[in-house]
Amino acid sequence: MPKRYWWVILTYIDAQLSVLIFAPLLFNVFPLTEIQAIVYWNIISFVAALLIIIRLMKQDLTEKKHRGAAGHVGIVIWSIIGFILSWIAQVIAVNIEISVFGIEPGSENTAIIMEIAKQTPIFLLIPVLIAPILEELIFRKIIFGTLYKRMNFVFAAFLSALIFGIIHQEPEHILIYSSMGFVFAFLYVQTKRIIVPIIVHMALNTASVIVQLTFDIEKLEQLQTLIFTFGGL
Repeated sequence: MPKRYWWVILTYIDAQLSVLIFAPLLFNVFPLTEIQAIVYWNIISFVAALLIIIRLMKQDLTEKKHRGAAGHVGIVIWSIIGFILSWIAQVIAVNIEISVFGIEPGSENTAIIMEIAKQTPIFLLIPVLIAPILEELIFRKIIFGTLYKRMNFVFAAFLSALIFGIIHQEPEHILIYSSMGFVFAFLYVQTKRIIVPIIVHMALNTASVIVQLTFDIEKLEQLQTLIFTFGGL
């Protein structure tokens, strides 16, 4: 794996962990609530990480289009197909979790994100826009792409999707996150365009946010077995 990829991964990890140090500093220096301090620092760190990572991966992102890569129309079509495939994959994963493992539907990760977003709406920039770009560059472009050069698609997609699931820190729902990661890897291979899984990832997160903000708790409980409850957040 190229040295620049390790710097990308390190930058992503730093963005995730830096809130532990700098959010308390913001809280103590500026007239902010604890939630506001966390939100503002997360936005600062994730935007900075995105800019740094795009710079580090400039060579990868400006390479000539691969033979057989999807054109503009193909990107749109595969993005729609990818959204549907991701929805189906996660509905299947939810049903397996419920019927086979007895896991209660509902994502604590999503609930926390939405609770923060309701207090500070600007926080939605991260799950809706920034996180999908960072995660697809790292988990599909770098991790899956590197593994795919050394093994077949199934193993490369499985390992990268598993890591993607683990990083969301909800081991009880790793099947859901992994199923989404597997579909994203498939889209990347089929289109040879990293923009496609990025678009689908953004669409899933946006759909989840819309549903969470639109329906009340009782209605959401009735919809928890649907993909939009999870949406990749």
